[in-house]
Amino acid sequence: PWNLILFLGAGFAIADGIQSRGLSEVLSRVVDFLQDTPHLATVTVVSLICSIVTEFITSNAATATLLVPLLYHIAGTMHVHPLILIIPGGIATEFAFWLPTSTPSNVVGFATGHREIKDMFKVGVPLKVVGIVVLSLLMPSLGELPTISVLVNKCFEKIIWLKGILSF
Repeated sequence: PWNLILFLGAGFAIADGIQSRGLSEVLSRVVDFLQDTPHLATVTVVSLICSIVTEFITSNAATATLLVPLLYHIAGTMHVHPLILIIPGGIATEFAFWLPTSTPSNVVGFATGHREIKDMFKVGVPLKVVGIVVLSLLMPSLGELPTISVLVNKCFEKIIWLKGILSF
């Protein structure tokens, strides 16, 4: 179990190092070309990048820790609503099916010795492709994203109002 704990800790350390050293700002300037692309293409590119980063660099939790603030910064640079990038990016980090390093559950399954990397890759590639296609097609069905953020803000206002009433 110690190797799993060290593996996860290393992933979170990498994510923190990338954020604190300013690499997120450099990366947001690199993907600035997405500003003029349609949202369907943007969602597909973000999903593909996030899911591949999950496979090769670190675990899905550490990748989400790294990419969600980065995607927020990129959305500000692109002048689009942040949820257009954050939702597909966060979901795509969960498409971690190729390698044992992509998520702790893959490590546990691989450590049994009954599965080889080629088996994981054979099943993982079609799953990743289907996941990205479905996510890209369903993302526009979430509705107008500013409306969603207005609804979320109203819910938080109601929660704060109820908390004020109940704490007399």
